[in-house]
Amino acid sequence: MTIRFDGKIAIVTGGGNGLGRHHCLQLAARGAKVVVNDLGGSVDGSGGSISAAESVAKEIRDGGGEAISNGADITKLDQVEAMVADAKAKWGRVDILINNAGILRDKSFAKMTMDDFKKVVDVHLFGTANCTKAVWDTMREQNYGRIMLTSSASGIYGNFGQSNYGAAKAAMVGFMNVLHHEGAKNNIRVNTLAPTAATRMLEGLIPQQVADLMQPELVTPGVLYLVSEDAPSKTILGAGAGCFSVVHIYETPAVFLGGAATTVDDVAANWAKISNPAGEQPLDAAFSQTNKFVAAAAEALGVKLG
Repeated sequence: MTIRFDGKIAIVTGGGNGLGRHHCLQLAARGAKVVVNDLGGSVDGSGGSISAAESVAKEIRDGGGEAISNGADITKLDQVEAMVADAKAKWGRVDILINNAGILRDKSFAKMTMDDFKKVVDVHLFGTANCTKAVWDTMREQNYGRIMLTSSASGIYGNFGQSNYGAAKAAMVGFMNVLHHEGAKNNIRVNTLAPTAATRMLEGLIPQQVADLMQPELVTPGVLYLVSEDAPSKTILGAGAGCFSVVHIYETPAVFLGGAATTVDDVAANWAKISNPAGEQPLDAAFSQTNKFVAAAAEALGVKLG
């Protein structure tokens, strides 16, 4: 099987460097027409230049592909909407959105200013929401869309000094879960990448021997699968060093403790049972948890549900 993107129009944010650059190049190599978006700022989000985005777009065009550069600030909805309008004016549609752009402003929470907290959340969360909102109606109208969000192990598992980044990256999972349900009837599939790669965000933080194993191009094959015709949906894909995994969120079985008579002491006394992973399972949607709790309570109380 050869996965191709002929006739597909893709927007990649943060496409001028690192992971985004390789996402753009490999999409184009398999036939996609690409909008390379990059504000061109530094790792902390300061500054800006179209040169990085244009360099990648030119590399694609020089290789026989089709690409345009775009310097929209993804935290500005009007700029993002203009970017999508430009893509549609040139190619008629937008099929793929890869939300990759991001910044870092790392400090322990005690030392972090709320301005730095807000800026990182603005870029990662609101920037992703802006880009997704700008393509959403188009994808619904054409009954086709593939959207990838970018999370991180810092958001899923935590990492010292990254409360702002971790909060924004954890939000990607909740955003994906909801959009998966809302987009399903229009063949819009939404997935999340949790990558690790030797990009400029990790410069000076890892030994060169490790960096050599973590080249960003090794992540991109997983990204392309998540935005392909036969992609899954509502999947968190871990990727790095040529390895891939799927992250699941599980919930333990419901433990009924007595309804209205339950006290905090009952919870404490039964904590080992409540937290026992035996029988844990993933849930499909928010009401799956509600239904699980109601069923367990009804069974314990002898209530027959109609």
